[in-house]
Order: sequence, then C-alpha cells, then structure tokens
Amino acid sequence: MSYFKAFEFAGKRSAGKALDKLEWNDSDYYWLDDVAEVTVNKRGNYRIHSTWAQDSSNVAGGIGWGAMLGGLLGAVLGPAGAVAGAAAGGSIGGAVGHSLNVEFDDPILDKFAASLLPDTSALVILGDQETVAAVTAALAAYEVTVFETELSKEAEDALRKAMKN
Repeated sequence: MSYFKAFEFAGKRSAGKALDKLEWNDSDYYWLDDVAEVTVNKRGNYRIHSTWAQDSSNVAGGIGWGAMLGGLLGAVLGPAGAVAGAAAGGSIGGAVGHSLNVEFDDPILDKFAASLLPDTSALVILGDQETVAAVTAALAAYEVTVFETELSKEAEDALRKAMKN
C-alpha cells in the first residue's frame, strides 16, 4: 500500500521556496528526490517539476515511487497535467499518466486537483508510510492545505502495470 500526500501553498513559488530551504538546511531528507513540485501560474497552466523525472537509474529495475507519482499526477490532473509533465523536461510519468487506463475513484485526489487554482503550488509525495511521515514532519512549520489518501494495492498494481506497458 502506498500513501499520497499533497501540501498546497498559496503562491506559485511558495512550494519551491520551501523545498529549496529544506534542501539547504538538512541533508538527512533522503526523500527529497521523490517529491514533485506542482505550480499553477496566473493563467491556470500547470507545471510539474521533479528530480526523479531526469533520473534514469531505476528504469531497468522497474517503476519507482517517483515515476508512479508522475503517472498518478498525469491521471489526476488530466490533459493539463499530462502536458505539464511533458513540458517539465522529461516527466515521462506525467506524460504517460493521462493515457493510462487506470481510474482513481478517490474524492481526495479529485479535491486536490480542483484546489490547484491559479497562483498556487504544491509539494506532492507518494511513498510508504514512513517516508510520508518524514515529509509531513519536515513541512509542519508551513501554512499549507493538506490532502492525503491511501492508494489501494489494486490501484497501485494497476498503475505499475500500466506504466510498464
């Protein structure tokens, strides 16, 4: 079972600034490479930035957390999210996510997608319970709106299978 958690910030650059601050202040955050940053500009265009999109080290070994998150974001955000993922410079998961034949019937994911209004940003993590708890603790000082849900084993397996095809 995997856990999805999104931390939504007011302001297009706020999530990125928080992530930058965490990167400079503590090298113990092993999960930093698994976090995606979603930004929405004043016109409502999405952009998904991730370090895992450029990391090909896990390609032969299967689909890692980052790639699964990219697929999930592409599926949840629809065509705009898929295009944003592709425009981010290699977010294969985001681009593929919209074309996956995987449905996520989760009102939390729907609320998250709907909440991404112009001039907002979010940090998003998909991982095991321990990783998501570590991200939550690191972001506790920030004023954010939190969206969290569990991805069922069936949905996780379907996402992994679809991303491998």
